[in-house]
Amino acid sequence: MDLKPVKLEKMIEEIDAIISNAKNSEKQFKPFIDKVHPEFKKSALNLAQYRAVRSMDIRELQYKLGNLNISRLARAEAHIMSSLHDLRYILQSLLKKEEPKLKKGTISNKKAQKLLHSHTKDLFGYRSEGRRVRIMVTLPSEAAYNFNMVESMVLKGMNCARINCAHDGPEQWLQMIEHVKKASTLHKRNVKITMDLAGPKIRTGTMTEGPKVKKFRPLRDKLGKVVTPAEIEMVPLNSLLTPKQIPVPQEWIDQINEGDVIRLVDAREKKRKLKVVRKESQKITTTSLNTAYIASGMKLAVESFATEATVGDMPALEEYINLRTGDLLTVHLDGRDGQPALTDETGAQIAPGSISCTLPEVFYFVKPGERILFDDGKIEGIIKTVKSDEFTVKVTQAGPFGAKLRADKGINFPDTDLRISGLTQKDKKDLEFVTRHADVVNFSFVNSPDDVEELLEAIEQLGGLHKLGVILKIETQKSFYNLTEILLTVMRAQPVGVMIARGDLAIETGWDRMAMIQNEILALCYAAHIPVIWATQVLDNLAKRGIPSRSEITDVATSLKAECVMLNKGPFINEAISLLDTILQGMEIYQEKNIHMLPMLEAMSH
Repeated sequence: MDLKPVKLEKMIEEIDAIISNAKNSEKQFKPFIDKVHPEFKKSALNLAQYRAVRSMDIRELQYKLGNLNISRLARAEAHIMSSLHDLRYILQSLLKKEEPKLKKGTISNKKAQKLLHSHTKDLFGYRSEGRRVRIMVTLPSEAAYNFNMVESMVLKGMNCARINCAHDGPEQWLQMIEHVKKASTLHKRNVKITMDLAGPKIRTGTMTEGPKVKKFRPLRDKLGKVVTPAEIEMVPLNSLLTPKQIPVPQEWIDQINEGDVIRLVDAREKKRKLKVVRKESQKITTTSLNTAYIASGMKLAVESFATEATVGDMPALEEYINLRTGDLLTVHLDGRDGQPALTDETGAQIAPGSISCTLPEVFYFVKPGERILFDDGKIEGIIKTVKSDEFTVKVTQAGPFGAKLRADKGINFPDTDLRISGLTQKDKKDLEFVTRHADVVNFSFVNSPDDVEELLEAIEQLGGLHKLGVILKIETQKSFYNLTEILLTVMRAQPVGVMIARGDLAIETGWDRMAMIQNEILALCYAAHIPVIWATQVLDNLAKRGIPSRSEITDVATSLKAECVMLNKGPFINEAISLLDTILQGMEIYQEKNIHMLPMLEAMSH
């Protein structure tokens, strides 16, 4: 151990410089700190101090401290000034020149942990037995009509029910809430209701209608032999169609008999025969040994009688724009239907496709050279030219075989300064319902402290400030860069939390930076003693397909750094809740927040 006085004095000087920088940071953020809720006074000071420490590169000092087997400030986020004073005291003691004096910091380690636990309980309610981390579950539309589904979620371990205001409406939301409350009361649980405001969603507009045609294909084996014929049902005009049904006149159905053969020329001008295998009063079932494309207006004929039938109106196929790297795309301000690109026989683009954007305000802010991403980042491009009513995009990434851009797909502008408020008119109306019926509001598309102030003012006008919990969804690059100011602003309310919306955030900031960014968000929130929700695609394969992936299990283990984990809806959601509950309980002995625990090794107990 190297205890040369000169080196120790140098380390003390470095710590003094950090402490001085932290105190200057308190002054810088004083206008924010003066306005925070009394519950968050020390938390706000600690956040400002921690922000100052992280504005410096102290890795060399950390290495020196590690060589002395002294704390390296690696887990000091929640009590940074106390840890700095402790380090200074230890180093002065090693110098042995004079009796050192230990100064108190803003908040102790013990008090910091108590504050975080208290803030977490205020936001999410009491923890489940054997589990520190809460489980939030997104309710599907069916939850409004199926009490048993909601009850099962509660029994499996759901602590918070999430309702997304982008879907359904007040009538369905109220029914979901009543089901959650009924199940909570019945089983003596305290499940919190959280509701997401939709925010200003930026999506692709409508596409022109595709052809009104349905494809019917038989199942074949590896040798191409038909294993199961294609099944085509014919039902009366104006019927609600299933995927394997086409509409025809009822009087024509009445004339058909089992065993009849229906002839047609399909949309590819292929002659096809359909054999009638079953006849009912309002439906005939036919089979085909060949693939058939049947379109609205097509003529059907039967060998046994002369009358032809005309296929009725069917839903149009969803149109799309096929995009390859290097292609151009025009994005329009007005709401006109999108059009596919014109291409030659090789698929090369002759004229670009076009599509509209659902949020006209973006046209005020986009600039040439900025990136644009579509459909969760599946398609990436650069904005080439900008006019008042349109801009042109050159596709830079669309996968090796191209990608299909459809209507109602997300658009992200990671480089653009979109000065767009987080509260839409719909949000303001929905907030009235949320304030009356929910425990927590989840605020989407927050970008700046101004967005947070707007939300808090709206809640205060509705009489919900300090009653309604507030969770800020960090889902844009801008919100990440403004996170300290955003946290200090939301601290005017209580209780509050932060959701790491990893899907949109990864698209905006880049997949290569996502691991670093989520760790920085966790660190800043820990410094502010604000609980964090770990969200987006947690156990997604299990919830949707019934089988988890190995990476999902690892992701759940990492989520122990947060105070709550969010699951999205899916047909296997109960299995997902149950597995998440089991894993979180099992891993609890190994990690408390960001502190690694050291129980006896499992291998040593056998």
